[in-house]
Amino acid sequence: MNSPSGTSPLRTTRVLDPEQIAMQAGRQMPFLRLPARSLVFSDRQLRLRQLAASHPMREYLLFIADLAQAQHRVLQDHAAVALPGSEALEAAAKALKPPMPAFGWTRDPVWLNELRRLLALFHARAPEGAARDTLDRVVAESDAWIDAQADRLSRRVMFGLDLAAAPLIAAGLQVYWTQLVLSVAERDGENIFGRTDPGTECPCCGSAPTASITRIGADEAGFRYLHCSLCSTEWHYVRIKCTHCESTKGIHFESLSPQPGVELPATGAREGAVKAECCDSCNHYLKQVAMEKDPEVEPVADDLASVTLDLLVSEAGHQRSGHNLMLLFGES
Repeated sequence: MNSPSGTSPLRTTRVLDPEQIAMQAGRQMPFLRLPARSLVFSDRQLRLRQLAASHPMREYLLFIADLAQAQHRVLQDHAAVALPGSEALEAAAKALKPPMPAFGWTRDPVWLNELRRLLALFHARAPEGAARDTLDRVVAESDAWIDAQADRLSRRVMFGLDLAAAPLIAAGLQVYWTQLVLSVAERDGENIFGRTDPGTECPCCGSAPTASITRIGADEAGFRYLHCSLCSTEWHYVRIKCTHCESTKGIHFESLSPQPGVELPATGAREGAVKAECCDSCNHYLKQVAMEKDPEVEPVADDLASVTLDLLVSEAGHQRSGHNLMLLFGES
């Protein structure tokens, strides 16, 4: 994907760390940002619809937007779920581990009922064709089959995973874990979730991030947060530090750079709003979306809409560490 002149459509940037400067100046920021029940999936579906305009993946972005709209409706009146006791929460905090790990926490069977309610809401908007056929097939499957698929998703096991059905089942998992986290926080307070080791995993459910986001606002301006792929919790993680191996050396950014003679698919975001933070130490990368470049960025939506950047960075020899449950790839 090089231009006729031999230059790459990727633009590499090595940067200083403004966040470290701010921290040394004594600025404080909240460590954890829990998802807002009324906004998390609503904002996502709005951003997806915005990005879908003139996008080569328009139909798929709208498909996921409709799915997010159903997620929003279910989360507003989600059934009560079984919560961990105070002793379990304290033990997890002392061990620097997430209290409700995605691959370890026993899911409340109510999640299956809420998934089926979500799929029923989604069915009214699902387009005819292969998408509707997949939806009907998942609805007709047994709870045991869905639970087995959910186990594979939670453990990031691709062998035996139904890739067509995965986003539908993942949508139910995301709503369930968001409800779980919010319910614990409503009962015990946000501070019940603390820092974990490693710091690259979600402090609530231990899942990998989809992307990171540099925020704006009085308390958070310039600070970077990782966005959980499962429960949508965000946690502070210093900039210019690999989110895979935690190295601070060899970090650089790659972004799509318009060049003469090279036509790049539109991402929908403003220029410079989505970059790939690459690590030369482990050859992994994670997308970073910047609110200072585009205040309306949303990590899951903008990650989906910038697949072209993934392809180019992968061609340059870096491996993706971000996990987006709405777009999974099978292994050879």
